Amino acid sequence: MTDSRFTHLCFAVLLATSAGCTATGPGGVALRPDGTPGSEKCPEEALKAMRYLRARVGDGASVELDANQDDARPITLYDGLVESVLFGELGTLGTGTRLYGRVWTGGPQVVIRYYEAHPLDGDKVPICAVARLSKGQLRKLHESKPGMALLEFSTAGVFIVDEFR
Repeated sequence: MTDSRFTHLCFAVLLATSAGCTATGPGGVALRPDGTPGSEKCPEEALKAMRYLRARVGDGASVELDANQDDARPITLYDGLVESVLFGELGTLGTGTRLYGRVWTGGPQVVIRYYEAHPLDGDKVPICAVARLSKGQLRKLHESKPGMALLEFSTAGVFIVDEFR
């Protein structure tokens, strides 16, 4: 086999094997073509903890998206870890509970998934929750740059889920 035929064969094999691969983001979450995270199962440990906390799927409260930018307008969020502050009750989790999660800014709007809660009077517990705002209010402002997002509001709703979609 000549060198060029061998090179073409290697390229064809590489192309065929990579066609089914999906980009993976931080934490091992598969990313969609627009940079938003794909679906992800809620760990059984978190489902048990949420039952114990009486936090049911669909339960919601308000959250300050970034504990370091309390009541700022606009706020800047970066890809990666975030610490948020709960306002109101979410099951037995009360105001002031810290929520720890991850931010993705790759798509047209920010995606925030929460994996852990730390009540003021207790230990950290696993959860599955998402930040949401109606009417596209987690949509990035035009001044946003790659890897970060400017948002008009510093607060959003946080909702318990049993799977990230």
